[in-house]
Amino acid sequence: MQPTKPLALFLLLLATGTSCAQPLGKKPRLTMADTLRGSITPERQWWDVLHYNIVIEPHESSKTIAGKNTIRFQRSPGTLEQKQMQIDLQHPMRIDSVLHRHTALSFTRRGNTYLVAWPLGNYPATDSISIYFQGQPQAAKNPPWDGGWIWKEDRLKRPWVSVAVQGLGASAWYPCKDHQSDEPDSGAQLTVKIPNSLVAVSNGRLMNKKVISPEQISYTWAVKNPINSYNVVPYIGNYINFGELYKGEKGDLICNYWVLDYNKEKAVKQFTQVSMTLKAFEYWFGPFPWYEDGFKLVEAPHLGMEHQSAVAYGNKFGNGYLGNDLSGTGVGKKWDFIIVHEVGHEWFGNNITAKDIADMWIHEGFTSYSEVLFAEFHFGKKDANKYVQGIRKNIRNDMPIIGPYGVNREGSSDMYYKGSNMIHTIRQVIDNDSVFRNILRGLNKTFYHQTVTTAAVENYISKESRCDFSKVFDQYLRGTKIPQLQFKTNKGSISYQWADCVNGFNMPVKVYLDKQQKDALVLTPQRGVWKELRVAAGYDGSTFIVDPDFYVGSKRVAE
Repeated sequence: MQPTKPLALFLLLLATGTSCAQPLGKKPRLTMADTLRGSITPERQWWDVLHYNIVIEPHESSKTIAGKNTIRFQRSPGTLEQKQMQIDLQHPMRIDSVLHRHTALSFTRRGNTYLVAWPLGNYPATDSISIYFQGQPQAAKNPPWDGGWIWKEDRLKRPWVSVAVQGLGASAWYPCKDHQSDEPDSGAQLTVKIPNSLVAVSNGRLMNKKVISPEQISYTWAVKNPINSYNVVPYIGNYINFGELYKGEKGDLICNYWVLDYNKEKAVKQFTQVSMTLKAFEYWFGPFPWYEDGFKLVEAPHLGMEHQSAVAYGNKFGNGYLGNDLSGTGVGKKWDFIIVHEVGHEWFGNNITAKDIADMWIHEGFTSYSEVLFAEFHFGKKDANKYVQGIRKNIRNDMPIIGPYGVNREGSSDMYYKGSNMIHTIRQVIDNDSVFRNILRGLNKTFYHQTVTTAAVENYISKESRCDFSKVFDQYLRGTKIPQLQFKTNKGSISYQWADCVNGFNMPVKVYLDKQQKDALVLTPQRGVWKELRVAAGYDGSTFIVDPDFYVGSKRVAE
C-alpha cells in the first residue's frame, strides 16, 4: 500500500510530513472480533487453504453482490480435526449455504465469522466446501485507506467498479480464511459476471470469456501461485488492453496494461516506466516472482494498491505522488510513485508476506526502500541518498513499528519512512553493496512465495551480513527513540557514546572531522560508556559531522 494522500495538497508543497497508510486505523481498544480475525483459532488451525474458486455477480444499481466460493483445503499436519471450521465474512455480507459433498452443513454466526459444523468422518486429507453468499459489501469511503467495494463512474458516466480491502480484509466481500499466514498454495480463480458492455480484469491470466446471454458476459481469471486473500480483486469498466514483452531474468515476462478506453494515449507514454521498474528491481531483488501469472498494471478508481499480478494504478499518468514529491528534494518527481512503489510490493508484501499484520513493516519498509533503490539504479546514488534522507521529515516516532500480535493490529505508520531509513542505515553498517544486494536477492529466494515473521527476516540479515543487528532491530522496530550519538571534542581528540537507545546498542557509525566530508571515521560507540579517540594533531575540535546516511541523532556535550 502507498502512503496516504494529505487532506490538502498544499501540505505536501510546504514539505510537511505526510501520514502513512493505516489499513486498520487506530482503534481505541481491542475486541473479540480482533482476536478472531488476527489469531489462529483451533477452528482455523486444522485446515490449510489450497485454492479459492470464486464466482461473483455484482449488481451496480443496488451495490450488492452474490456469489460462491469453493475452497479446496487439506488437513494441517499434526493437528486434530475439529468439530467446527471458522469461515470469515464480515457484516453486512452473509452466507446462505455451505455444501460439502452435496450435503448442506449447518453454521452459526459469531460477529464477522461463521462457525461451520464439520462432519467428522473418514474423508480424504484434501477436501473442499462450496459457500454461497450475498449482500451489500462495505462501500469504500476513501479507498484504498478506508476501503471496501468501490462503486464509481468514469468521466463518461459509465460504471467503473473495483475493490480495495487491505487491512479491512478480503472477508469484507467473500468468505475465506482471512489471515495472512494462510495463502492458497495453488492460487485462486475469480469469475465475474457483468453486463456485456463492460470488461472485467483480475489477477493472473484470462482463462475464459463466456457469453452468458445477449446482455451478460463472464470473465474468468486465475493465478497459479500463492496469493494474499486481500490481493484477489476484480476491476470492472470500459477497459482496453495493450502490452509488451519484458526480457527478464527468467525469460519473457508478458506485461499487459488495462486502462479506460479514453486514456490509452497517456498510458502508452507513462507506462514505459514499468520496464524501467522491473529492470531495477530484478537487479536488486531477483526475478519477478510471478512469471507464470504475468504482469498487469490496471487503471483503478483509486490511487493504487499492490494487487498481485494486477497492480492497481490511479496516479493520473504523471510523475511523483499525484504530482508531488514525498521527500521534498525534487528527486521523487523523476518517476511515477505508484508504479514504482506498488510494483516493489510484488517482491515485498506479495512474494514475501508477513504471517501477522503486526509485522507489516516487512511489506512497507522494504517497499519504501525500493523507491530509493529505483532512484539509485536509474539516477545514481547521490539522488537516492537525497531521497531517503528527505523522507525522514515524515517520520512520527509515535509508537513502535511492530504492532501487537494475534489481534489483527498493525504498528506505527513509521513502518514506511522509518523502516526505509532503518534499512538504509543497516546498509551503511554493512558497507558492502555487493553483500547488501545479495541479502535482498537472498531474502526473495529463501522465502520465495512464503509467509514469514520478523524474527526470520532479522536472523537472515544478521546471518548473511555476519553482523548481529538484533539491537538495531530492537531500537528501530520496537521503540520510538532515535539513537543519539553524544560527543565531546577537543584539540586532537574526540569522545563519544550512544544515548537514547536500548541496552547493548553498539551500532558502528561514520563521522567526519572535516567540513568537506572526505575522510570518514568509523566509530564503535557503546550505550552509556564514553570512549576517547586520539585523532590528527591538527584537529581543532570544531567539526564533527555524523554521516547523514545513518538515521541517528547527534548532540555535542559540554565538558
